[in-house]
Amino acid sequence: MEAKQFGLNDIVEMKKQHPCGTNEWKIIRMGADVRIKCEGCQHSVMIPRREFEKKMKKVLKYANEA
Repeated sequence: MEAKQFGLNDIVEMKKQHPCGTNEWKIIRMGADVRIKCEGCQHSVMIPRREFEKKMKKVLKYANEA
């Protein structure tokens, strides 16, 4: 299986929807852990990179597309 490509400030879609009703998240920190921020309510969550890669569905908008 091909590794998913994502970067800082990309907008991604996760497999499960956030309780606020949106499914768009912005990557705000990358490292061994990835911090993502909900685009609906601005709540941020830090999860291990391995878990993030499993739960991420696709990249909706790349940061360099602007």
